[in-house]
Amino acid sequence: MQKIRNADDLLKADLIEESLAASIKDLSKTYSIGITPEVSETIRKASNTDPVYKQYVPDIRELNHGEIERDDPIGDDVHEVTKGLIHRYSDRVLFKITPNCAVYCRFCFRREMVGRGKDALTENDLLKIYDYIQSTKNIREVILSGGDPLILSPRRLSEVIARLEKIDHVKIIRIHTRIPIANPCSVTDELCQALKTTKKIVFVLHTNHAQELTDRVEAALDKLSGVGTLLSQSVLLGQINDDPDTLLRLFEELGNMGVKPYYLHHPDKANGTKHFRVSIKKGMDIYAALCGKISGYLRPSYVLDIPGGFGKVPVNSDWIVPHVDGGYTVKDIHGDKHRYYD
Repeated sequence: MQKIRNADDLLKADLIEESLAASIKDLSKTYSIGITPEVSETIRKASNTDPVYKQYVPDIRELNHGEIERDDPIGDDVHEVTKGLIHRYSDRVLFKITPNCAVYCRFCFRREMVGRGKDALTENDLLKIYDYIQSTKNIREVILSGGDPLILSPRRLSEVIARLEKIDHVKIIRIHTRIPIANPCSVTDELCQALKTTKKIVFVLHTNHAQELTDRVEAALDKLSGVGTLLSQSVLLGQINDDPDTLLRLFEELGNMGVKPYYLHHPDKANGTKHFRVSIKKGMDIYAALCGKISGYLRPSYVLDIPGGFGKVPVNSDWIVPHVDGGYTVKDIHGDKHRYYD
């Protein structure tokens, strides 16, 4: 099976009806399509009732942009200090090392950027990034993101690690990735060797449903565990994992594979993603029920990234309280308050 990259591929794989092909072709002009053979194999039913299908197969509703939706829902641009480098929190930076992914999630909060090629970094861009990290002494952690860092070749990754290795005040390199889910066979001994460093390495695996966790995924995670700490992040998604039992199965299975659940994200207000979002109230209820079912060490933090670039805050706390006029009042890490509406 070949990688699915467009509407014609989706048709050949029997993942969409022919009547939808023209609409999906139009959609692909705006948002990238990408489904690997490994992900295709975990789709059990070509239907929006399948939790893997719905994450990856395009839906024409993505072109319906709501008033509260944004090109940059978490405010990356506000904190971009040089192209590809986000400095939102004082002690860490996010390095968007590539705009490409092995797969393209339909709910992605960087969907305006990924897979389009326009944000690829030049050698000059990279030099500016390394110079900024070198000269900013309070940076102790560099988060490699994008896109997906592990889509890069071992040679490219080893070059990045080598540059960061030379910066004494950087102590931790964190890598956010979907690759062990999307293309587990690419997690080779060569790739793992390229990532080895004297710095602490932390991997944060993106996964949303236990159906994604195959034997090949477990094998890939086992290889990565020899390089660094394994954490996970998930998004609370309507009709995919928006009930406590589904999340329980996911987090328990991750625990069985040696992965500590780290974040459960409230869905961001990315353009064309309304059909994935749940309300804050529903999310709170789901999380409360989950807490009564799962061991504390397998329970992720349930967080909201405040639109506009104000950072992440816990949802299950007094950081977010209902407002008398509707919606919520959200307090950010600086104590400033913002209005938020579902």
